[in-house]
Amino acid sequence: MKFRTLALFCAMTLFVALGISDQTFAQKLPDKIITFDVPGAGTRSSQGTVPTSINPAGTITGYYVDAGSIFHGFVRDKDGIITSFDAGPNFTTPTSINPKGTITGSYQDASRVTHGFVRDKDGTITTFDVPGAGSNGTFPASINPSGEITGIWTTGVFHGTVLHGFLRDADGIITEFDLPDAGFNLTAPTGINPSVEITGRCRDARFMFRGFVRTADGTFTTFNAPGAGFNGTSAASINPAGTITGDYQDENFRGHGFVRNKDGIITSFDAGPNFTTPISINPSGEIAGYYFDVNFRGHGFVRDKDGTITSFDVLGAGSNGTFPASINPRGEITGSYSDASNVSHGFLREP
Repeated sequence: MKFRTLALFCAMTLFVALGISDQTFAQKLPDKIITFDVPGAGTRSSQGTVPTSINPAGTITGYYVDAGSIFHGFVRDKDGIITSFDAGPNFTTPTSINPKGTITGSYQDASRVTHGFVRDKDGTITTFDVPGAGSNGTFPASINPSGEITGIWTTGVFHGTVLHGFLRDADGIITEFDLPDAGFNLTAPTGINPSVEITGRCRDARFMFRGFVRTADGTFTTFNAPGAGFNGTSAASINPAGTITGDYQDENFRGHGFVRNKDGIITSFDAGPNFTTPISINPSGEIAGYYFDVNFRGHGFVRDKDGTITSFDVLGAGSNGTFPASINPRGEITGSYSDASNVSHGFLREP
């Protein structure tokens, strides 16, 4: 299993209009990219450093895999100082950091049950579980400036696993939710904004993925990108204005990116020939993500609000490529790249 991300989240869309915009691809300019590794990160295949989120101050969180293939969390401040931490015995996997420096994510206990955690800026770690979560556990996905967290929790095991959504407020009170008409037992939040609007994916009775938005009062709207095929639409991130980005696959299973504004208007875009995959959107509407070329090598991209797309690669990236994970309000992007030995390293791209 690739450890670059915990691939449990994606999304779709329904009852919206599509606007295909004219797209501009910027001439590639020299990028200021800083690479880094967490001390103690392993140097063999499928080991290394994997950033997952960056906040407005430029503080980065993520995880690293050591020489014994144990997962640990880390936080890197704007000066490059790295602190490692563990929320439990293994698989400490931070997923999101807010402006205060509060981090959320998950870890596994000795029985391989997954639990959620919150780590304050001072290093204090609080663990939590959604009541009723099964043996697979609780998986936080995103934290907003107020400390409200969304993610998924599971019931059942293996092929009988059911995914549900949750919202944990700043006081630790947890609200469980499922999309009312979700089929095949799947509601999977991926992002939350300051207004407590949550985006994510669900699966309908035809097994097609669709996106959803859940407002603070619990109202759901589902959506599917026009042109989406059987695999549907996957939402990845929502910004303070309620603008959502993500990806969808067409009838030919070719992946495209999309951006959906608060009014429900969807614009499709491609950063490259294969599988454009937006991951994160900032308050200005800039989107970071990756795409694959004809040789299925990953490349990073950033899409400005006006639709201009700039691709980039980290020097030294191997055949797997460059994979952005998060973009902050200043346009700083963090993510990981794999070298020729399939070892992951972190990067920070400054605008």
